Amino acid sequence: MAKAHKLDCESAEADCRFIIQSENETEAIELARDHMKDVHGKDVTDEELQEEHLQVV
Repeated sequence: MAKAHKLDCESAEADCRFIIQSENETEAIELARDHMKDVHGKDVTDEELQEEHLQVV
């Protein structure tokens, strides 16, 4: 079974239930970065998302 890269927005924003899951790590981080900017108005780096919020499931 392939591993998936998961970013749960709730870990960054307590009131948000948005979850991104993809077999492609780059895609998951890009989608999460765009979500944080568009929905929450926050600019986060790829490194911050990867180090603090990315899970491999």
